Amino acid sequence: MAVSVKENWQTKQSTIIERIAFIFNSQLLSDVKFVVPVSTDESESKVIPAHKFVLAVSSPVFCAMFYGQMAETTDSVELPDCDYEGLLELFRFMYTDEVTLSGSNVMQVLYLANKYMVPSLAEKCTEYLRDKLKASNVFCILPHAQKFENKDLEDRCWEVIDKQTEEAVTSDEFVTVERYVVESVVMREKLNVKEVELFKAVDRWATKESERQGLTPEGDMKRRILGEEIVKAIRFPLMSLKEFASVVVDSHILTFKEAGDMMKYYGDVLTPPLTFVQEPRIGCARYRCHRFGTICPPGIGWNYRDSSRDSVQFSVSTPVVLCGVQLCGSKSGEYTVVTKVKDSADDSSIVKQSGSYVSENNDYYGFDVKFDRPVNLQKNKNYKLVSLIKGPKSWYGENGRAIVECVGVRFTFTSSDASSNQTSETRGQFPAFIFAMV
Repeated sequence: MAVSVKENWQTKQSTIIERIAFIFNSQLLSDVKFVVPVSTDESESKVIPAHKFVLAVSSPVFCAMFYGQMAETTDSVELPDCDYEGLLELFRFMYTDEVTLSGSNVMQVLYLANKYMVPSLAEKCTEYLRDKLKASNVFCILPHAQKFENKDLEDRCWEVIDKQTEEAVTSDEFVTVERYVVESVVMREKLNVKEVELFKAVDRWATKESERQGLTPEGDMKRRILGEEIVKAIRFPLMSLKEFASVVVDSHILTFKEAGDMMKYYGDVLTPPLTFVQEPRIGCARYRCHRFGTICPPGIGWNYRDSSRDSVQFSVSTPVVLCGVQLCGSKSGEYTVVTKVKDSADDSSIVKQSGSYVSENNDYYGFDVKFDRPVNLQKNKNYKLVSLIKGPKSWYGENGRAIVECVGVRFTFTSSDASSNQTSETRGQFPAFIFAMV
């Protein structure tokens, strides 16, 4: 069939690239047409005219389709697994080395670039996704990165999830993912989210999944859909009693015994160990409560003898996780430290951390003692922090305050009868407490 076209069009295109681009999406010299849905969820179709030779020199798949031993003899090819916009952009790249990507077509173009083995286009799609990747769309992009085994893009997705967990799991996309993605999220250590918010997101996903399966989203049904791996990965002990009672109990996802054991845990009357993890996720934001107005150089020195102990008593106004403490040190100072957190009521040890440390200079010389097993501190309960320190004389704090508020948590400090080395609420050791919210 004759095609109306400008006379001598070839002479007006100065390069082969321009001449090939001129026939893009045109019936001029076309010897094949592709019939594709307007979109993947519509029955209406559209036709894209193309040229077998151009497609074949850009894709080994098309080369085999049109010129291989099992070559297509028809001049019409139906592709029900793609949509018009995606295929048009694939062809645009094959004809022009250019592509117009958008949030609505990039996934389809990436799919087609991999299907028809056009790696340079797949890389452009990956670059676009990396640039546009954010918490609100990360769960749309992650499954595709995994499907196409794009390790770099998948790692970038997990990086966003780790750093912006709460925004990611509260997005509309999270409730659409498959179960394996939910399990992968809750199993991660590097999440930056309150555990109660993570549970809410998981509960929302289970509710939606129940509805997708035509089931009533009741507690036992959601438990079955979630499975034991997901439920056991939620760190319920990191929630406050109020959060647990108002959110988790009403979801009916936990068994009666599990809920009862948690209530005993909050009431300090639990005998058997909990089946849920109590340590905080290491991705949670850490804060430092600084308790001194001034940090002083050694001068006459803050000395350490074999039998001397530095200690302070403290409490917090809301439950937090104590991840460690900072100690004062000295220039090039090396210290051996045994640190304990004790329950002031019966002097029992809650956690013990031993190790050797070298001072670093950040405004003053000091070092962090981080607990291998962070401590869940209860509201308004008195604790003792005790350290046996061996090493050279160190810097020390002055002008300390009995009450210090940090990110909404009020720390109250008092002198401890365990301190034999002059540390008190106003001076001495422990310039900062390192903690995370629960």
